[in-house]
Amino acid sequence: MVEEGKKGIVSFDMDMTLLDHKDWQIPASAKKALEKLRARHYIVIATGRDMDAKYSEGLLEMVRPDAVIHLNGTKITVGGELIYEHRMDPGLVKGLLEFTEGKPFAMGLSMGAEDYFMNPQYVVRHDQVRFGRSDRNFQDPWKLLGLPVRAMAYIGGEAGARQVEKAFPQLKLPMFASRKGADVVEKEASKAEGLKRVCEYFGVPFGQTVAFGDSMNDYEVIRAAGVGVAMGNGDEELKRAADYVTANIEDDGVWNACVALHLF
Repeated sequence: MVEEGKKGIVSFDMDMTLLDHKDWQIPASAKKALEKLRARHYIVIATGRDMDAKYSEGLLEMVRPDAVIHLNGTKITVGGELIYEHRMDPGLVKGLLEFTEGKPFAMGLSMGAEDYFMNPQYVVRHDQVRFGRSDRNFQDPWKLLGLPVRAMAYIGGEAGARQVEKAFPQLKLPMFASRKGADVVEKEASKAEGLKRVCEYFGVPFGQTVAFGDSMNDYEVIRAAGVGVAMGNGDEELKRAADYVTANIEDDGVWNACVALHLF
């Protein structure tokens, strides 16, 4: 049942939509927008991250969402409650690790405080370029065969991502906005499907949703939501699919869109 006073759902991608990678902060104007939105809307994070992993520590407290769509819709939580999850078949995980071994890219995931990647040297290189350091806690990637794998991460260039898609046609690898990596998810999984499940949970019609995003893992939800908003710093293909294109994250993009769309 819809909470009294709530009009709809506004969902936000995390990286470079709410979280600016220049300083790893949420812009003050976006924080202000979140607080004003709460009176009339449920706030949802829809991300490729596992927001419960160590690399997302502190982010939930910054946003205080009503629900989280993790890992491109393969895990959904409301408060501390897991309301949905989909796990990859261990045979698929095994095939991905075997395919990646010896290739010039990495494949794996971070779970909790541990990192499980085939070819971890490419993750280290990526971290050093992006953060100036790498402090991963690498474990044997073959341990993933006994762990709950919902989605994986690819670290490398776009050519390698297309190789993976060709070898595994049941998968899609939407590239990060940086074009230096991609999410690895089964084709039926998406933030859009996750948002539909959140709508069912809260009793909100899907047409009363607004979705913000910047990269290609936001494509389905931007197209499907009642209103899809692409960030100015976002992927050009995503912008073409959006109902509204706002300013860059550092130029008050979230706030400006909320004002333009009369969300508060």
